[in-house]
Amino acid sequence: VLKSSLRVSAYGNVDELNAWIGSCISFIHDYSNKNNDLIKFSLILNNIQHELFNLGNMLATPEDKIGESMPSVNEETLNLLEKNIDFYNNELNSLKSFVLPGGHELSSRLHITRTVCRRCERVVVELSKKEQINAIILSYLNRLSDMLFVSSRWVNHLLDVKEVTWNPNYGK
Repeated sequence: VLKSSLRVSAYGNVDELNAWIGSCISFIHDYSNKNNDLIKFSLILNNIQHELFNLGNMLATPEDKIGESMPSVNEETLNLLEKNIDFYNNELNSLKSFVLPGGHELSSRLHITRTVCRRCERVVVELSKKEQINAIILSYLNRLSDMLFVSSRWVNHLLDVKEVTWNPNYGK
């Protein structure tokens, strides 16, 4: 397979996403000062790293070659993401405006990670137009980007850092 193929690009982008999640985990371990909530969150991110390797395996292997015993993401994996989204979102105020990336450094890193996740999703959508892929891959990436957004907001909330919201009239 050529390095320029869409399939290679898809799992290459997932690899980058995984690296950004690793950066968030490293930051938590350097910063956390034994903050139990952040330590628990880093364990969730670590689990997501393993899931992304499974997802990368699904992208690297043509759909007709995937066997039952091969690593993959599934409905259970997706449901766990949904539970995490709900858990972190329950502590937050409702949004009245778009949130700008920023606040705490970890929140900013999570926003970068979210944008990389969205890029992964776009590439996989493009791939799905040309080759057969398991639909759960797109669902997983979509829900993961939402979880990263919610968790970026949660980090600012947890660490008592003001969230920056978009002001369309800023500077006028």
